[in-house]
Amino acid sequence: MTGPTDRTGPAAADRRREVVDAAHRAFALLPARAGDVPSGGARARQPVRRFHADPDTVERDLVTLVLTVVELLRQLMERQALHRVDQGDLTEDQEERLGLTLMLLHDRMTELCDHYGLTLEDLNLDLGPLGTLLPP
Repeated sequence: MTGPTDRTGPAAADRRREVVDAAHRAFALLPARAGDVPSGGARARQPVRRFHADPDTVERDLVTLVLTVVELLRQLMERQALHRVDQGDLTEDQEERLGLTLMLLHDRMTELCDHYGLTLEDLNLDLGPLGTLLPP
């Protein structure tokens, strides 16, 4: 009997192929480091491996990714707040609360980075030819 839980049928094989193809496309976007690129010979025809899942660092890597997303959102909120202040959309009290909130959020991000042995610079992902994720 084959059904939605059957993992050996043609539909399951097609689904696995889709997942493998999607993962291959995603990992192909990662920049290769000098040590990842084969130097030549028969090995040059092998695919370049850029993804290294190390069980010992997976927690730190996940924390880094989450904190990077939070830092990106924090910086976007800060820019939006500055834009609203420049436009004169806020009262003095609102500006004061917004500034205090952004300072507290920055301090909390610094504390979290310290807790996990990171710096705010560690959160600035290198996007290859696009440059870095966060502005300098």
